[in-house]
Amino acid sequence: MTTTPGYIEELRLAADEARAAEAAYRREAAARIVMLERERAFAFRRMNLMKLVAEAAKPRFDDDSDTAEASGEEIAVARALAALRAKLGWLSDSEARDATFARFAPVAAALYRASNGDAADVAQELSGFETWYETTHGISFWTLFENPMPDTPRVDF
Repeated sequence: MTTTPGYIEELRLAADEARAAEAAYRREAAARIVMLERERAFAFRRMNLMKLVAEAAKPRFDDDSDTAEASGEEIAVARALAALRAKLGWLSDSEARDATFARFAPVAAALYRASNGDAADVAQELSGFETWYETTHGISFWTLFENPMPDTPRVDF
């Protein structure tokens, strides 16, 4: 029976510790990458949606007159909410959807006011909406945009 010298056993233990440290680091790095991917996806979803909603909430000018008269905040908010509804693909109403639109309306109003040059804190309104949605529904609002659209087969007649 041969025995392993003590220094070889110490080297084996050091190698095992190094392997365990590397594996732990890889798990931590993978978790961090997942978190960063999620943050990036949410940031782009936020930017794209807000760009769409901001365009819808922009003041419109009467084409039939020479005056630059806006159509009003209420109409702009309605247009913004319609854009949000379309982006989410929500064709029907529900209590939860109505509550979401009611809570998002101040964001649209802030966008309208900001585009008119008024001091409106759009970021604060959006942050408040995001917090409300996550607290109420237990998920981030931005996860609603993860549902992939099914492929529609192309049919040529």
